[in-house]
Amino acid sequence: MGLTASVLAIDAGNSKTDVAVVAADGEVLATARGGGFRPPADGVEAAVDALADAVTRAYTAAGVTSVAHVSACLANADLPVEEERLAAALHARAWGASVEVRNDTFAILRAGVAEPRGVAVVCGAGINCVGMRPDGRTARFPALGRLSGDWGGGWGLAEEALWHAARAEDGRGEATALAGALPGHFGLPTMYALIEALHLGRIPDARRHELTPVLFATAAAGDGVAVALVDRLAREVATMSLVALTRLDLLAEETPVLLGGGVLTAGHPLLDDGIRDLLAERAPKAVVRVVRARPVLGAALLGLDRLAAGAEAQRRTRARFDAE
Repeated sequence: MGLTASVLAIDAGNSKTDVAVVAADGEVLATARGGGFRPPADGVEAAVDALADAVTRAYTAAGVTSVAHVSACLANADLPVEEERLAAALHARAWGASVEVRNDTFAILRAGVAEPRGVAVVCGAGINCVGMRPDGRTARFPALGRLSGDWGGGWGLAEEALWHAARAEDGRGEATALAGALPGHFGLPTMYALIEALHLGRIPDARRHELTPVLFATAAAGDGVAVALVDRLAREVATMSLVALTRLDLLAEETPVLLGGGVLTAGHPLLDDGIRDLLAERAPKAVVRVVRARPVLGAALLGLDRLAAGAEAQRRTRARFDAE
């Protein structure tokens, strides 16, 4: 014990946390998985406590007690002030000599590129977009939901689908097959029954996310309202990408635009084709790819970037996770 590895990589999302201990030559010494990271609900200290179990298990497996650098990509680190607060909390744990905290979207971006250059859009429960250049310049959005002008994400799509279906059933809105498909998913006969079940808690709010795949299936069957919602999401993804590319002066050169998160990696042809068509028109040099690598790889590579590790070390780290 008492050895010092190079990087502790942390990718912490709302539902799970992955950590990896990486040596100077890029060898992954140990990995561990823990629970979700939710500082808005649990408080900063309690959320960091939740990380500690996975970090301790990884350190024990690697035979180390500290690292040179902690590279943490964390959900809910949406503003620079939040990154600073979380970095201070992690530094107090003495897991490494230095600490850098970024929003977890940066992990997906870095996992998908050979160098820290490109744009990533993540659409899971919410939606976010970041961009970076090797010189350290970044582009990002607050990503706080409607408060910061966002539209989309699995939760938001489910809410939109419910809104349109409710209005279709009671006559206030355009007819849509969503009015039957959404309650049918839960074995209920009408939207009124579904609204009542959600309002009274017979169906937990957390299950609303199950309605997002129903929306995409209804759109694939040709329903006009559902198709319009999917088209709007494609426009949002393309617009966020375009703004990030513009801010980083990357429109004129071939640049990766990476798609991550459950909604964008699910393989919905209507959405995928819409995003690619829009970017082909507005940013023809953008190279659109889906990222399926574990985001903790991106956190590890960002840490190796910080320590100026060579290309061979980064190749070795990437090969370890690509083999999974």
